[in-house]
Amino acid sequence: MTVRQSIVFNGDLGSGKSTVSVEIAKRLGLRRVSVGDLYRQMAQERQMTALQLNLHAELDQAVDGYVDQLQRDIAASGERLVMDSRLAWHFFTDALKVHMITEPGEAARRVLARPSGPAESYTSLQEAKAKLRERSESERNRFIVRYGVDKARLRNYDLICDTTRAPAEEVIEHIVAVFTGALGTDVVQDSPPLLLLDPARVYPTEDIAALRDLWDSDFVDAVAAGGNAALEPLRIGFTGEYFFVVDGHRRLSAALQGGFRLVPAQLVAEVDEPVVGGMSAVDYFAAQVRPSTVYDWEAAHRIHLPLPEHALLGGDAVLAGEPGPAL
Repeated sequence: MTVRQSIVFNGDLGSGKSTVSVEIAKRLGLRRVSVGDLYRQMAQERQMTALQLNLHAELDQAVDGYVDQLQRDIAASGERLVMDSRLAWHFFTDALKVHMITEPGEAARRVLARPSGPAESYTSLQEAKAKLRERSESERNRFIVRYGVDKARLRNYDLICDTTRAPAEEVIEHIVAVFTGALGTDVVQDSPPLLLLDPARVYPTEDIAALRDLWDSDFVDAVAAGGNAALEPLRIGFTGEYFFVVDGHRRLSAALQGGFRLVPAQLVAEVDEPVVGGMSAVDYFAAQVRPSTVYDWEAAHRIHLPLPEHALLGGDAVLAGEPGPAL
């Protein structure tokens, strides 16, 4: 088994990286370095917001150059540590690379609730959501141009963790379990990343009427008793925005019925990678996920899945304010 020397965190703004990385560093007795704190300090010194510094860095390579060299030096030192940085996964070779995600609206609510400062301040939920997206896209474009890497690609990482509904303590326990080899070792070593997804944010790709044994109480009870760590990983596709089931609807349904906030999964394909028959993840999702598929799954499991754009444009889409189809 590969022994990971460090843990490096990357992820969505507002996904809880700081909270989680601070606590994990304490538990493991490791030093924590936050590049985000460094960037905020640099922004404040330049009397800029965090977004303004990001946009400035697209033109001035010295901003990234200083931080990059710092990360290279730390990586080369061999010190075991916890690193909170949007690009540390690119510089560290012997670390567990963790990417944290969350639903954009939830991320905006979290950052809006923080004490504001000169480098990061928002007046409304809508403004926070828009500026977080703009900051993220600015970073992504800068990294593609400057380093030739796309931070949005999940295969850059060993572990993806969705923090939308999972409390920090649950997220921390799972990440420590992966780091110590107690969870997901086969996936992390052989076909990373291991996905820990919110089951209420995963889209079905089959009509619920065609799925058998979803309500098998013995199976549902067994899944609930075993917990998510004992659940066989779902096989999942990713469009770049949406996660969807390739195989594992029954396990996903049992997890929802059991009140799970995280389920383990293995990434089959993302974006342009083929799922089946040469069909890309994006095309497969568009072909399989129809409004009726989503509505019926929502109604059966009492969750809400926003209709993807392609489904909104489909023939059986329901207009806002109209009831969904009855089961």
